[in-house]
Amino acid sequence: MKDESLSEDQQHNAISPLGYRFGLDRRAFFKVLGSGVVVALSIKSGLSQESGKVSNPHSEEELPNSIAAWIHIAADGRVTVYTGKVEMGQNIRTSLSQQVAEELQVPLSSVQFVMGDTHLTTFDRGTFGSRSTPTMGSWLRSIASSARSLLIDMAAERWHADRTLLVASDGLITEPKTNRSISYGELTRGRQLVKVVGDRPAITPAKDWRIAGTAVPKLDGRAFVTGDHKYTSDMKLPGMLHGKVVRPSAFQATLVSFDSNDIERNPGVQVVRDSNLVGVLSADEYAAANALKRLRVQWNAVTQPSENELFNYLRNNPEAGDDRDQHVVGSVDKGRASAEKKLAQTYTVAYIAHVPLEPRAALAEWNGDQLTVWTGTQRPFAVRDDLAQTFRIPKENVRVVVPDTGSAFGGKHIGDAAIEAARLAKTAAKPVKLVWTREEEFTWAYFRPAGVIDVKSGVGGGGNVVVWEFDNYNSGPAAIGTPYNIANQRIEFHAADSPLRQGSYRGLAATANHFARETHMDELAHLVGMDSLEFRLKNLTEPRLRAVLQTAANRIGWKESKSSSTRAIGIAGGMEKGGYVATCAEVAVDRANGTVRIVRVAEAFECGAIVNPQGLKNRSRIRSRVPSYKPSGEHCLRAFILRMDAYSIHT
Repeated sequence: MKDESLSEDQQHNAISPLGYRFGLDRRAFFKVLGSGVVVALSIKSGLSQESGKVSNPHSEEELPNSIAAWIHIAADGRVTVYTGKVEMGQNIRTSLSQQVAEELQVPLSSVQFVMGDTHLTTFDRGTFGSRSTPTMGSWLRSIASSARSLLIDMAAERWHADRTLLVASDGLITEPKTNRSISYGELTRGRQLVKVVGDRPAITPAKDWRIAGTAVPKLDGRAFVTGDHKYTSDMKLPGMLHGKVVRPSAFQATLVSFDSNDIERNPGVQVVRDSNLVGVLSADEYAAANALKRLRVQWNAVTQPSENELFNYLRNNPEAGDDRDQHVVGSVDKGRASAEKKLAQTYTVAYIAHVPLEPRAALAEWNGDQLTVWTGTQRPFAVRDDLAQTFRIPKENVRVVVPDTGSAFGGKHIGDAAIEAARLAKTAAKPVKLVWTREEEFTWAYFRPAGVIDVKSGVGGGGNVVVWEFDNYNSGPAAIGTPYNIANQRIEFHAADSPLRQGSYRGLAATANHFARETHMDELAHLVGMDSLEFRLKNLTEPRLRAVLQTAANRIGWKESKSSSTRAIGIAGGMEKGGYVATCAEVAVDRANGTVRIVRVAEAFECGAIVNPQGLKNRSRIRSRVPSYKPSGEHCLRAFILRMDAYSIHT
């Protein structure tokens, strides 16, 4: 089976655009920063998978061709960190700041981040795949550690002292022997230094964290709560117009004709037509929206499969040129022959809209052949490149800036709104802001892929699973492998020609594959008459997954629970991106009216060292209090219980 990170990137890059086809150099960087210390980390080997080459042929000051990130320490002690990652509500601005402050040994209040600005930050593939904390966080810690080492060297040189006797703490370098100290700002004042770090320096182990590992409130949280923070949809520029785009009558429809005579007579409204894009512009957003409704447009729509036909369609329409993504262990033929009991089931998952709190939005401004776009995207550099390609200009002429954005869930990988706003702005010769409506979000944004998953299995004597065949059509290969000990496996992902736009979703296909696998394990346990927890543990040796299964079961009282015709407890578990989770749910059924009620849920989650427990609490969406946490090693297991008496499902 292909490397999972590569498979993920293929999914991220395979999102189909809407199909429009339209006919800072280094010196400036240092000018912006002023005096201080810049620390760059040279990338080696696998690190280039996260951030890649940055080069500028017009640069007179050559930094390494590959840079992961850098830190600037100003004369007043302020620390500015640059990263191509973006803040989408996951609170990495806070957690990454904690990690930098920890390694650099400065107060958290002195650290500020510049994120997702293609003119100011180094290239980054995007904020996806749960990579920000374990990957970017680790790199920034290395850079901060190197910066601290450089500052110690500078102090030692200044004092003619033994560097091994100097201590960095709270933004100061101190020599305990003489009790003299100097601030980072004093050391860097009036100097411009660049240090390239070739190898990873030592970083602080989790057990010694003082700033990381603490429940720091969200940085700039007050601005979000009070409305002071400006999302893209809140931004304004002088002379700005509002843009709206006509959407086709159906997916893959082509424009036949349109009549705009009725609205072009209205002052203050402008109609734009370029190939298959039709849009309207006005200084008043409501006037633009009303004009859009009055456009008379004809489309030629193609026939699409119905919902009832969808899953057969996905099975029978492979993606053109798709190479097989298959994982084989042992012999499934021999496994089938040795099985005493066999089971074959099919599971389906639907298309799902991302529905971010902040709809897609972009503000575009042209200055000659220079284009600046503010937009909420997970991949600012990819959007920059798409804009450059669409308008046939050098990518150096395009700047994409990502304000902290109101969620994405994998749904903002491409720049649909950015391209639309930029095209309208080019015609208007004025800045244009374009904000998608909720209807557009539900209809024209790409979806989580629908999928069909066929599972065939067999169990030998004693409850051991001896054969496992797993075919996923379309939904994706993330977490497609099984953690259970099965000697004979064939696991395969089949890419399909999706009738709808589809792409990344939170967790990618891990949700679909876990759903199918864990449901099937329950059905196998039922088939052989075993307790579902006992059946899983019998076929599992992975210690971290076993730990969360047992912890969740203990928390909900698995051994003491008694199932009946109206009440029962179920369990499921899995692992992805270095996180291990198990969930138990107690469900009650009212057979008189068909109501299904979730009584309570107990969940155990083990994700390694926790940088910010407050972030874990917020992400877990739990009502019970998260225990205070002091990192003591690489792994930390926490169990939570959630009562859900208010939630009912009617069947």
